Amino acid sequence: MTKIARVETFLVAPRWLFVRIETESGIIGWGEATCEGRSETVRTAVDQLAELLMGQDALRIEDHWQVLTKGSFYRGGPILASAVSGLDQALWDIAGKHYGAPVHQLLGGPVRDRIRVYGWVGGDEPAEIRDQISAQVEAGLTAVKMNASGRMGALASVAELDAVVRRVAVAREVLGDQRDVAVDFHGRFTVANARRVAPLLEPYRPFFLEEPVVPENSHLIGEVVRCTTTPVSTGERLYSRQEFLPVLQAGIAVAQPDLAHAGGITEVRKIATLAEVYDVQLAPHCPLGPIALAACLQVGFATPNFLIQEQSIGIHYNLGAEVLDYCLDKTPLTFVGGYVSRLTAPGLGIEVDEHAVRTADKRGHAWRSPTWRHADGSFAEW
Repeated sequence: MTKIARVETFLVAPRWLFVRIETESGIIGWGEATCEGRSETVRTAVDQLAELLMGQDALRIEDHWQVLTKGSFYRGGPILASAVSGLDQALWDIAGKHYGAPVHQLLGGPVRDRIRVYGWVGGDEPAEIRDQISAQVEAGLTAVKMNASGRMGALASVAELDAVVRRVAVAREVLGDQRDVAVDFHGRFTVANARRVAPLLEPYRPFFLEEPVVPENSHLIGEVVRCTTTPVSTGERLYSRQEFLPVLQAGIAVAQPDLAHAGGITEVRKIATLAEVYDVQLAPHCPLGPIALAACLQVGFATPNFLIQEQSIGIHYNLGAEVLDYCLDKTPLTFVGGYVSRLTAPGLGIEVDEHAVRTADKRGHAWRSPTWRHADGSFAEW
């Protein structure tokens, strides 16, 4: 029987929330509902939504998604969407294991046999950036992402603008012309600053400029798109097709939904199809754990307009645990030459170390995102 018998959540280091669904026949599915800094709140939401799933057929994934997202009066937002995401991923994992196939086979089959991945690099000073990028290159990655800046004023000084340019120039020098660097504005820039900086970075050919405006200012992103020839990306804090539609219409080149925030595999697959109508590529946001990464890859193997996959092995947030620490077999998520090969095991394609998860949940975590202000004291994003 594929009726749902149990739903559990696990708050594990460094900052992740895992979801486990078990059927009456003993099939176990795993998902990730991490909402960085708000995972305890999401945990409560998962518990409430689980009431709608108990005793139901786990294989009715689309029907469950519709009920979970549209069955109550209040809809949307990062908390509900993250809770649904974790449950949805776990249901797809169960479906794959029930049918004996990886999830991408259930989504129509593979359109590629490997996916390019990139890693994040930190460092405020050019020397630090040089060292961190060199380490990623030595690890075999062919693409990295870096923050454009730390704090800056709402209208940046010449020195602040020049510092952004110097950082990206160093990245390009280290990477050469055969590798890529994406530049993450992280919602820290005002529209005015983004419009000033974007043209200055064009000589260094960024892969894309990420989140140049905060999500509540998505109606302004077209101004940034029009001021530069560099591709513009956004989407880690957009949670549905309806929220992606305006930025697609505004001319972004890369859509970045997060599979732990944007309704899971079910909704991100639909976002990808909508993006294809606008000739936009998919590059899911994923500075999270192994389950979210596996879900992203399953979508990627079945999505024609998939560009590249973010992954967070070694990222500075990973204090207390690393991405692969909760995997019994680390081989499926091993990168060779900057790519990960197609996952072939049933479900999400990874085997979660349940003992490690349950042990980590006893310790829990209380990770919080930093409070961010512009250098002049006004509020921005982090």
